[in-house]
Order: sequence, then structure tokens, then C-alpha cells
Amino acid sequence: MHSFTIERPGAEMRYSEYEGAGIPLLMLHGLGCASSFEYPHVAAAPALRGRHLILIDLLGFGFSDRPEGFRYRIHDHALQVHSFVQKRGFRQIDIYGHSMGGSIAIEAAELLGDKVRNLVISEANLDSGGGIFSRAIAASNEADYVNTGHFATLIEAQQAGNEAWAAMMRAASALAVHRCATSLVEGSSPDWRSRFLGHSSRKTFIFGDHSLPDPDAEFLASNGIQVYIVADAGHSMAVENPQGLAMAIAQATLET
Repeated sequence: MHSFTIERPGAEMRYSEYEGAGIPLLMLHGLGCASSFEYPHVAAAPALRGRHLILIDLLGFGFSDRPEGFRYRIHDHALQVHSFVQKRGFRQIDIYGHSMGGSIAIEAAELLGDKVRNLVISEANLDSGGGIFSRAIAASNEADYVNTGHFATLIEAQQAGNEAWAAMMRAASALAVHRCATSLVEGSSPDWRSRFLGHSSRKTFIFGDHSLPDPDAEFLASNGIQVYIVADAGHSMAVENPQGLAMAIAQATLET
């Protein structure tokens, strides 16, 4: 695992890198998750094997540092992704982001402009209001969530059979989870939907078939967005069908 120093707030953002062919593909995880947990099986799938991949644990999650002085808003994470790409000197890059990571990917792509060749997001937050989990987390005040709510949330996830998310939540900073959830509920201005549609890259949105029907599948396709569906999976598609997700990402990022 590698480390990228973020001078403010003086923290290390850690990532795994798989050297390979093609322009680099950055992979960003969702709320409470970690790329180091979710994406190794995706990276090892035949469809992506041999591709240059970078799996980032965002600050507050996975193996990355958990600085208490960081704001943990979507834009703050996007700034760190932008800084990472700039410091590495990549001329072009593809970005994949899931759920919250999709919102971060959209903002990072906006900052990076035409450096981003493909912007691929799966079941991302395109509008304010958050999802089921982020709304429930943001409904608590920060202190209550940090003191008791985070532990209660991961226990509920475990009891509901969502063992993978519960395991990742154990490694996550409660403060980071709450602030990220609050940022998702508050949304952005302009909204992530219009920023995604307006970006100059080739854009793809991925759904798990258990998450359908979803009105955005038709809306996005009618607005020129490639739409792929991962079979036998819902929102947690990286865990439920890593090979299917790898195939969808590979198809979305084919060089033309």
C-alpha cells in the first residue's frame, strides 16, 4: 500500500496501485466503505486484470488517516483527488466512483477538466437528500452519532446481514461518516446531476439489476449517458458481483 501526503490537515491518504496497461483508472468508494476492501476482487477480475488501477481509501476511511480537523465534505475529498492526480503528473485518467464516491468523482472530474477521459459512476448521489443510510446518519447530531450512533449503525448493518459494510464501518471514522452523510444530504450547487451531464468526458452510469426499476436509467440514457447493468447485484455490486462490475467498467472505459 502506498501513501500520499496531504499537507492540510497533515494526513496520509493511502492507496493500492496495480501497475498495468492503459491510462490509470482511479477507483473511489462509497460512504463508510474502503477501496482497499471492496475493489481488490474487482481489480483481479479478468475484465480488468492487467489494467493500471489505483484504489484510493479516502481520508477517514479504510487505511487512510482520520484527521479530526478535516471537514469531510464531498468537495474536500474531491480536492484531495485532484491534488493526487496533479502531483502524480497524469496527463489523462479515468475515474470510477460508487455511491458517495460517484459524487466525489463528479466534482473531481470538474476540477480536472479534460484530463478525465472516462467518468464512470455507479448508483451515485446525483441530487441532494442523500440515500437511506446517509439520511439516517445525518438525522443525528454530530456528537450523538460519534458517541453512540456509529456503533449502533454498524451493529444494525451486521444484524441485517450487511456484513461487508459493517466490517468497513468498523474501520471508518465516525466523524468522517457523519460529515460525509450530512454533505450528501445537503447536496451541492450546481447539483451533481447537472455537473455530471455537463462534463466533457465520456460518461457512464452503472446500476445493479436488483436496484431497478429506477427512473434515472431511462433519464440518463435519453441524455446520452451510457448505462450498464450488473446482473445479480444491488447497491453493493463490488461485493455481490465483482466480476460483473469489472466487466461493466471495462466496457465503459474501452479506448475508441
